[in-house]
Amino acid sequence: MLNKWFLSQNVVLGLNTTKTTTSKFNNPLFNQHFSFQISLTRFCTTTSQSESVTHPFAASYLINNFGFSHESALKAFNLKQVRFNTADKPDSVITFFQNHGFSHDNIRIMIRRAPWLLSSQPHKRFLPKFQFFLSNAASSSDIVPLLTTNPRILRSSLDLEKQIIPLFELLSRFLKTNKDIILCLIRYWTAFATNPYHLIVSNINLMSDFGVSDNVIGSLLQSRPSIFGSKDLIKSLEEVKDLGFHPSMTNFGTALMAKKCMSKKLWDEKIDTFKKWGWSDEAIIRAFRCRPELLLASIDKINLVMSFWVNQLGWNSLALTKRPHIFSYSLDKTITPRASVLQFLLMKGLREKNASLVAPFGYSGKMFLSKFVFSFKEESDYLLKLYEEKVKLAYTKENNGMPMPSTECVTC
Repeated sequence: MLNKWFLSQNVVLGLNTTKTTTSKFNNPLFNQHFSFQISLTRFCTTTSQSESVTHPFAASYLINNFGFSHESALKAFNLKQVRFNTADKPDSVITFFQNHGFSHDNIRIMIRRAPWLLSSQPHKRFLPKFQFFLSNAASSSDIVPLLTTNPRILRSSLDLEKQIIPLFELLSRFLKTNKDIILCLIRYWTAFATNPYHLIVSNINLMSDFGVSDNVIGSLLQSRPSIFGSKDLIKSLEEVKDLGFHPSMTNFGTALMAKKCMSKKLWDEKIDTFKKWGWSDEAIIRAFRCRPELLLASIDKINLVMSFWVNQLGWNSLALTKRPHIFSYSLDKTITPRASVLQFLLMKGLREKNASLVAPFGYSGKMFLSKFVFSFKEESDYLLKLYEEKVKLAYTKENNGMPMPSTECVTC
């Protein structure tokens, strides 16, 4: 299966791999007309005489073509991330990426993240990897956005046979398709590349022997592969099991992720935060078993939800132990609009006082409206307006760049 990437590039990609050099005059990137306002000389490699005296050519190239500051360009040069004296090599890199579906913006983002790309020989370093990716069911539309933000996998010409292919074969045991494997490798290459291959294999085998299912292992590889670089994984596995999670169950992986993705200090701070709002140790453990994502919520998010629930709505915080999923919902887009409807129904006596406060938050949006808005004929217009105003306000805040509560995973 893996040998097919060694097929000639004319067969795999239909490409002519003869190395060519380009100039700013025949490289379409330089002559392209962009719909947004940008200087047409943005990619011109010519520098003023004063600049050429002050900066090495490579640094000036970064400044003129990619908007680097003088300091960041010189830093990249001094760290030997860029080493070229003419535009031939960097122009050939730009042309290579263009020919493989990368837009002007894609290339600009990549170079600002990884200026070393410009010092590479694209047909030697990049092309074999592109051939491998594309020959294993990934498409350009799949890999372009991932490589734009995660270009590290392109760095070494030795990675393919020494790291990428062995990891590909390892992941094929747990992921369903070749495409899934390729996308996982690109997205999380830093986690895979910074941990010894033998340690990753050892920890995968440890999990299997501990009773963790292949599906859970596959899910962790696609979401938090840094877990497999842990040197004390057995300790975390035992801790999660002691909390009441069976290794064969799907939620074991989520609980393990919560345990491994934060320091003990942060874990304890989150526990103390729940206690501050009236939860006991038993209530926290019960809620965590029900919804292990609970402790992936940030302390800010926990406090915001609790404050809204207790201080603004006047409801008992312990009700949330019965549906800890609520801490995963958007406060502005989901919790506030639904709570406003429920509060109105309670005020009007249209909902029994002993009815569950948390159950309505588990419905889909369509079902919630059907059950708690449209079923009340006389009030439905007002309820719908109330609901939609809260939702609209949430999106207005988001579009205006106001901070929204989020979850966190600080060490994975």
